[in-house]
Amino acid sequence: MANGSEVVHGFPHLDTVRTAITALHRRLPYDGLRAYGSSVPPADVAFAEGEDLHLGAQRVARALVRQLRLPDARMIVGFREMRHAASVELTAGPEYFIELNERFRRHRRDIGAALAHEITHVLLHRLGLEFHGLRDNEILTDTVATYLGAGWLLLDAYREDEVSSQKLGYLTPEEFGYVLAGRALVFGEDPSVWFTSPQGYDAYTEGRARALRDRRRPPLSAAGWNGRRRYAKDRRYAVDHPDPVRPGHESSYAFEHAPGGGLRVSFPCPTCHQRIRVPVRGRVRARCGLCRTVLECDT
Repeated sequence: MANGSEVVHGFPHLDTVRTAITALHRRLPYDGLRAYGSSVPPADVAFAEGEDLHLGAQRVARALVRQLRLPDARMIVGFREMRHAASVELTAGPEYFIELNERFRRHRRDIGAALAHEITHVLLHRLGLEFHGLRDNEILTDTVATYLGAGWLLLDAYREDEVSSQKLGYLTPEEFGYVLAGRALVFGEDPSVWFTSPQGYDAYTEGRARALRDRRRPPLSAAGWNGRRRYAKDRRYAVDHPDPVRPGHESSYAFEHAPGGGLRVSFPCPTCHQRIRVPVRGRVRARCGLCRTVLECDT
């Protein structure tokens, strides 16, 4: 929890974020992910004026349990002085104890954001999905919370001005926006109308621009002229060399010679980021075997 300290911006964790999205698609394949087609509505996680703190926190926790499809999980929420925003006790269940930072007694609008992160820890625990190392595992948690329709609250809790700042979670605001935009493109949502934080909205637009760039990189047919020209140059080099290597610039594709002859190119799916391999033979339609996205390519 960054509270009054400098907020990191940009995309420093993007590789881990993409790996987390791939891991989620593998653990919850196509039909499983479709169950998360709608995000948690703002009204379900907002505090009413005069609402009891503890009863409201329990109500919001139940809404997030429903959103994350945890039918047997009962969250017991308390408050205490602590360094971090929140913590959860991971056990076999069915009851889970979540402790929130004492400051949320005064900042009730952000309770849903803190709970979204902790309840996603419970979901990942039940799914047996984890990364090695605290940092990567927390990035996984933020990514999954956002991709499954609860983490937009974490981005909306980001606020920053000349004298103060607040950010919850381990992703940067722009990385939250990137994951949220990727989800929006998959499920056809427009999360921009939910933001109460102007800074959160701006970070979403930056993240969305980065997510759209993923869908305009060669060998995808939607790639721009500069990318297509660079791709053609790399392809010529690969044809003339027996052991082509991945281009050194910011390209995501790589060429290889097929065992039976001919050239193949591999590149990440812009939806789930699993690598796809297709023959180099002009216009090709590829279908990702993991997320089923159909991609128009010009190889």
